This record gives sequence, structure tokens and C-alpha cells, in this order.
Amino acid sequence: QMHVEESGGGLVQAGGSLRLSCAASGRTFSRFVMGWFRQAPGKEREVLASISRNGETTTYADSVKGRFTISRDNAKNTVYLTMNRLSPEDTAMYYCAVGRDPNMVVVTTLFGFGTWGQGTQVTVSS
Repeated sequence: QMHVEESGGGLVQAGGSLRLSCAASGRTFSRFVMGWFRQAPGKEREVLASISRNGETTTYADSVKGRFTISRDNAKNTVYLTMNRLSPEDTAMYYCAVGRDPNMVVVTTLFGFGTWGQGTQVTVSS
């Protein structure tokens, strides 16, 4: 039913910015928490940010707080991740996912998300 597809990744120099998009299909996008994640080679998948159904509440990992901003446009079935002041440590595959329970306001764990995209690669050069 629900499918998501990430885009916007690429190669960027340290200190630069990127804006990732996650386009969702399905008619109930606005009912779910959305999240952004990343996984670097040899590392476990990391929860970066989440946003409540209407954007009332956002959460961020300490590693990206103050640099990354999650937002959503429910009219377009799209969630965004704006990334600023990128460093080589941010190099990873970036994923978005949909919260499992439409009644949840905040979801901060991997287990709390169901539908996943295939990811978009972000590479930050020195």
C-alpha cells in the first residue's frame, strides 16, 4: 500500500548542504509519523530525525541536531531532510520510513517504523 522513494543525494564538499526528499504513495500519508535514517558501511542503521503527523513535534539525533532539519508537506505526500554543514562523517546511505502506528505522535526507534525506501547515497568529501 504505502511506498516511499528517497532522492536528492549526491557528492558534496565538506561544509556544504543538501536537501533530501522522500516521496510517498498512498492516501494516508498525513496519518503517520515519518523518519529519516542513515547507514554507513560497517555501521548499524541510525535514527536521525522524525516528525509527527502534522509537524507539531520533531526529534533529532545528537549527531545532527542543529545541522539537519526535518519537514513535511502533507499536500505533496513528501518529507524532507535539509542537511547543513556536512562533514565526511555524514557519508552514508540515507533512508526514510513510515511509522507503523497511525495513532503514535512520536516514534524514535527503528522498530517503530515499517515501510522503508531503498535509500539515496550521500557522500561528503574533505
